[in-house]
Amino acid sequence: MTVSEDSAVGTLGRCRALVLPALREAVGRLDPWAGRMTAYAFGWTDAAGNAVPGDGGKGMRQALALLTAQALGAPAEAAVPGAVAVELVHGFSLVHDDVMDGDERRRHRDTVWKAYGVGAAVLAGDAMLGLAMDTLANATPGTGPAAVRLLSRALLDLANGQAADLAFEGRPWSGPGAVGVDEYLAMAAGKTGSLLGCAAGLGAVLAGAPSETVAAVTGMGRELGLAFQAVDDLLGIWGDPEVTGKPVHNDLRRRKKTLPVVAALAADRSGRLATLLGAPVPRPAEAAALIREAGGRAFAAERAARHLDAALRTLDRVTVDPVAAAELAGLAEFVVARTH
Repeated sequence: MTVSEDSAVGTLGRCRALVLPALREAVGRLDPWAGRMTAYAFGWTDAAGNAVPGDGGKGMRQALALLTAQALGAPAEAAVPGAVAVELVHGFSLVHDDVMDGDERRRHRDTVWKAYGVGAAVLAGDAMLGLAMDTLANATPGTGPAAVRLLSRALLDLANGQAADLAFEGRPWSGPGAVGVDEYLAMAAGKTGSLLGCAAGLGAVLAGAPSETVAAVTGMGRELGLAFQAVDDLLGIWGDPEVTGKPVHNDLRRRKKTLPVVAALAADRSGRLATLLGAPVPRPAEAAALIREAGGRAFAAERAARHLDAALRTLDRVTVDPVAAAELAGLAEFVVARTH
């Protein structure tokens, strides 16, 4: 682990420690059955409801809310309701994504639907979403309405992005109906960028920042979300299974149209890659080699760096606390350097 990674991990841990009591308190307001599934989704318990060790994930979004508030001159505690809300929405989106994708494993164990059933998982996701909205609506009286508006807009963008992602599955690998790079980036801006943008924006709203600053840091978070998704796409093909918990070339086995794939398809004039990806029997190792050869891997890495740079330039322009801003910048850089 490098010094920068060590620092980022420490930052994430500090933010989790600040948010976790409020998040647990919020989950405690749910119906016991929904609360049990939510606790499992967050990694706090096993499927039987027994407490288990673990940190429940990286907590990138909650950290983004807290650090943005600090970078704008407010105490981190001011953004805790926003951090709780984005963690709940993120949890809701993962639970429902796993149902839609049919994924049976997440974080090295059964997904919620696999552990409890599809109907129960849908209910758990719905409960998490309702709890997120209620948490924000009852936040600081002067900022609650603006915070709810910001989250509701992000939810619409998130749903639109998810709809586009699902529609991509039925699109051809080549020809006029193939998914283009610009289409993919628009989808990623909704599916991934919207919630990271919302996390940063909520930090600003709850810090009492003016509307133009809220808009700027929301944009910063969306750029960071695009960088995050590009890295996710790289890890989905070339990530180390021992670190990611998923098989190498996993996204190719699942025939997912990710950024390295669509970029490589656009550059591959021979048509070999499209033929291989559309073959009845997947050949992921060969496809990964062709994607790299066509420049898909390099393209996704360059886009991640470009979006990170855009996020950091915005951060430099709007923040007032240099110490907190540096910590936030370090976390953003960790997003692009991560291996899982």
